[in-house]
Amino acid sequence: MTAGREVAQAIAHTIRAMVVVTILVCVGVTAGPVAAQPAATGDAQPTVAQPATGDARAEDWTALHDGPQPYPDVRIDSDVPITMSDGVVLKANVYRPVKADGTVESAPLPTIVNLTPYTKLLTNLVDSAMSAPGLQQMTMDIVRRINLSGTPISGFEDLLHALDGGTVQTVLGLDRNLIRSGYTEVVVDVRGTGFSQGIWDTLGAREQLDTREVIEWAAAQPFSDKQVAMSGGSYAGINQLRAAEDAPSALKAIFPVEAGSDLMRDVVAPGGGIGTTFLPLWLSNVNQLKLIPDVASMFNGTFDWTWLRDRAKEPASNYDLLTQALLTPTLNEIPPALASVLDENSPFRQGILGHPERVNVPTFVYGGWHDIFANSATKLYNEIPLPAGEKQLIVGDTYHANPGAGTGAPGAPPRLEVLQRVWFDKWLKNIDHGTDSFGPVTVWEQGGGWVTHGQFPQTDVNHRRMYLSPAASGSTTDSRHDGSLTTGVAPESETLTVAPGISNACSRDTAQGSAGIAAVLDQCAKDSRIAERDALTFTTAPVEEPTVISGPINAHLNTVHDAEDGYWSVTVNDVSPDGVSTVLSTGQLTASMRGVDEARSVRSGNGDFTAPYNPLTLDSMLAVVPGEPVELDVAIIPTQAVLQPGHRLRVDVFAGNSPKALAFRPMLNNTELKPQHLRLDPSAPSFLNIPSTKPIG
Repeated sequence: MTAGREVAQAIAHTIRAMVVVTILVCVGVTAGPVAAQPAATGDAQPTVAQPATGDARAEDWTALHDGPQPYPDVRIDSDVPITMSDGVVLKANVYRPVKADGTVESAPLPTIVNLTPYTKLLTNLVDSAMSAPGLQQMTMDIVRRINLSGTPISGFEDLLHALDGGTVQTVLGLDRNLIRSGYTEVVVDVRGTGFSQGIWDTLGAREQLDTREVIEWAAAQPFSDKQVAMSGGSYAGINQLRAAEDAPSALKAIFPVEAGSDLMRDVVAPGGGIGTTFLPLWLSNVNQLKLIPDVASMFNGTFDWTWLRDRAKEPASNYDLLTQALLTPTLNEIPPALASVLDENSPFRQGILGHPERVNVPTFVYGGWHDIFANSATKLYNEIPLPAGEKQLIVGDTYHANPGAGTGAPGAPPRLEVLQRVWFDKWLKNIDHGTDSFGPVTVWEQGGGWVTHGQFPQTDVNHRRMYLSPAASGSTTDSRHDGSLTTGVAPESETLTVAPGISNACSRDTAQGSAGIAAVLDQCAKDSRIAERDALTFTTAPVEEPTVISGPINAHLNTVHDAEDGYWSVTVNDVSPDGVSTVLSTGQLTASMRGVDEARSVRSGNGDFTAPYNPLTLDSMLAVVPGEPVELDVAIIPTQAVLQPGHRLRVDVFAGNSPKALAFRPMLNNTELKPQHLRLDPSAPSFLNIPSTKPIG
């Protein structure tokens, strides 16, 4: 079977599986426990991720959250108006605990705020489903019976297990058990979305001011004791982080799930390539959801005509930027709006750039190694200037669609909503359940299991060069070229050619770019051998003992182009003895965007980059002259993994990673989609700078 037919077949299987996933995810609300994962090995002093007092503490936390609560019910006040300082009215749903006699609790309580662009109507619908005991139990029974391990679609099960990891309660920012334990929750439509008035100011200065004004409003209400926290995932998680920068006095803690910080590098244009999978899907969802009217108000005579006028002014926010990025043919024709994307000082870029170094309230961060915001998770934790205990980090083996998957099992961290409960109890109610003994850094070690460290990266790793060699490793027959990854510079010189291809449509990059939806097909997301049909591969000899990789990775490539630009994608893989090649992490870079800001970059003790910082601006662009050598440093997303005995480390080098991303259209035109060349020259070597506990190979 040809690579093209394999890719087409894989895509067809993926589409069918996505339909099933969508149906079950829409119906399901809670799932059963996932199987326990194997313990980690290979760390200098590995510890299972659990509280210091053992499983009993985790069980206590879970019982606290899942057991009987002081309040038996929840009261919802819908579409409560909150007027901003510029007169725009945001709409909020307020959820309050109800006492046994049926009256709403009148005493002031701590308040949880969530601001979402995905309409609180969606939150209400999911909450209604969760409140239907029959439907919830039916879904639990269905999901608990699913066991797809050993099948070609075990990724389908991985996605479903988000439902028992606390995804719904923490990402949507609505947890009835939390409310019934003695909290008020306020879910607000971001301006220009849902039922709120105004024009969507995507993470801009006005929206950030709105967030602060909502916090102040919530703290001033009779139902609040002036202690406010924030909850929510993705966009709502980003809003939390921005609010926590020099936080309002009422804000006491945040719990951001899968939130980004530097969105230009995370998802808008990682490596100078515009996101062509996630961004269109995301914009389409937000813009469609914001047009859903408040039907109930049409029948009771309270319809908000200002809402309708505002939607008519801008029915499709941000489509202009995406369209210009994909269609503007040359750099000489870039319109002002697109130029703002490529200007670090523009309001657009400043709006999507977080400042975690300014966060000054206790923060619990959850991220996933294959999330669209994977680049931000560990950086957020490291840059937040709080002591361990006041900041916590969990990173799972997850995508954007299944945060929390794998938690709640024996030997794993508690579910996300359980952790959120004890986190808020500590910082809003001064009830200490022992969270200081948890973490502070809890990560899924790919190839192993859950481990806990005092920091990330772990302290016993050193960055070492691994050189790309043209000599055959004998580990694959699938790639464009089977090369070796060695500890010494190869004496021979050779130039290898790689061209853009279609095989990356079946890849973990595609799974990541689709927020995990395409991860249902293991043949693509968990095995890169189809994708490697269009890659140059470089593989080590098998390791003899467990070897841990922890931290950021840099790929230094010596390249030559036939055109005036190029686009490179690099993955770092774990190759098992049976040949399965599993992507651990990934990075990409447009050749003309290779300029590095030294002051914002990080180098290891050997002098090589570990985390090069590319400004990704028009001003920082560097010429690419056809036929002349160009050195690139491609930043690979930080990760944690262990190579087990008999496994190998592999680097895949591609001339693109479509459909995950494409170079901006002007740069894409300059590449002419021509073949690109990798120079393997002892005098100017290409290498990987990788952090490991032992030499590899």
